[in-house]
Amino acid sequence: MDFEIPHEHRMLHDLVERFVRDELMPLEPSLLQRDAAGHGLDLNTEERAHIDARSKELGLWGLDAPAAIGGSDMPVSAMVGVHEALGRTIVNYHLPPYTANLRMLLIAANDEQKQRYLEPYVRGETRAAIMISEPGAGADPSGITTRAVRDGDHWVLNGRKIWVSFLDDADFSIVMARTGGDKGARGGISAFLVDRGTPGLKIERRIAMLAGHHTHEVLFEDCRIPAGQLLGQEGQGFEPMQERLGAKRVQMAAWSIGRAQRALDLLCGYVPQRKTFGVPLADRQAIQWWIADAATRIHACRLMTYETAWRLDRGQDARTQTSMIKTFATEMTWDIADHAMQAFGAMGMTKDMPLHQIAADARVARIYEGPNEVHRWVVARNTLAASR
Repeated sequence: MDFEIPHEHRMLHDLVERFVRDELMPLEPSLLQRDAAGHGLDLNTEERAHIDARSKELGLWGLDAPAAIGGSDMPVSAMVGVHEALGRTIVNYHLPPYTANLRMLLIAANDEQKQRYLEPYVRGETRAAIMISEPGAGADPSGITTRAVRDGDHWVLNGRKIWVSFLDDADFSIVMARTGGDKGARGGISAFLVDRGTPGLKIERRIAMLAGHHTHEVLFEDCRIPAGQLLGQEGQGFEPMQERLGAKRVQMAAWSIGRAQRALDLLCGYVPQRKTFGVPLADRQAIQWWIADAATRIHACRLMTYETAWRLDRGQDARTQTSMIKTFATEMTWDIADHAMQAFGAMGMTKDMPLHQIAADARVARIYEGPNEVHRWVVARNTLAASR
C-alpha cells in the first residue's frame, strides 16, 4: 500500500481545512452561547445560506458524486481527509450531498429515479433523510416490521419509524419496509422513495437528543406511493442499505479523528500554561501519558480508516474493517475528550468551550449506525469464521 496521499487529495483536504477554519469555526462562540441559552446548536437560515454559498463557490459540493452528473468523482479515500477536517468543528454542517444517502442512490436508483432524485440531490437542490430504525428494530434492521403492500400501480406503507435525522429539511426520504418474509429475515426488505408531504406520512414527534441534535418519530398510515418509487429490486433492499451504512461508518470514523485531534490540540495548548502546586500540568506524567496515548490512538485510527477506504475504493469486502473503525474511533474520541475536560478542570465542564460538544457527539456516535456492541459481535463473528 502506498502511504503517500495523492497531491490532488491533499489539496482538497487543505481547502476544506481552510473552509472550516475561516467559515465554520468563527461561528462556534455564538453557537455555544445559543446552546447555553437552551436554543440548541442548529445553524439559522442566514448562517446556513452563507455557508452554503461559500462552500459551493469553493467547489465543495458533489465531491464524491460521479462527474457525469456534476460531481468531482472523488474516491472514498479522498473523502477521509474532507470529513476529518469537518470533524474538527462543532458546527454541524454537511457538504451537499450527504455521502451515505448518495451511495445508496448511486447503487439502487434506476434511470428515471436518477434524473428525478439523484441529480438534483448532487446539485444540492434537494435534501434527503433515511428511515430504517423502528421501535424494537434499531440495532437489528432485519427486525423491521413496517410493511409495504402492492396495490395495483401503487405501494401502500403502514408502520412506524423512529430516530430519523435531517427530516426538517428533507425533500424526500429513503424508507426501508418489509415486502415479504417474516420479521428477523433479511430477505423481503425493500427500499422506497417517499416525497415530503405525501398523504399518510405523519411526523408524530420531534425528539431532543444529546449534543444539541434532534430526530423524529414518523408514522405511516395507508401511505400510497406510485409503484415507480420502489428503489432497487423488490425484496433486495438490505444489501444496498448495508453499503450505505458502510460508507457512513467511514465518514463517522473520519469525523471522530477530527474531533479527537481538536480535543488533543486544546489539551496541548492549555497544559503548559496551567500550573498546579507550582508545576505546569505539561510536566505531570499523568498528563503526558494522556497526550501520548491520544496521539498514538489518533494515528492508529487514521491509518485504519484510510485502509478501510482503500478497500472500498477497490470494491473489496470491508465489513469487518468498517465495524472495527466505527468502534475504535468513537471510543477513542470519547476518552480523549474526557481527558481534555479533566485537564481543564471546572472550565472543561462549561459550555463556553467546545469540549462538552465533542464529548456529547462522541457519546451519541457509539449508538447510531449500530451500537458498538453489535460491531464487536460482527468483528468477532467474522474473525472466528476466517480462522476455521
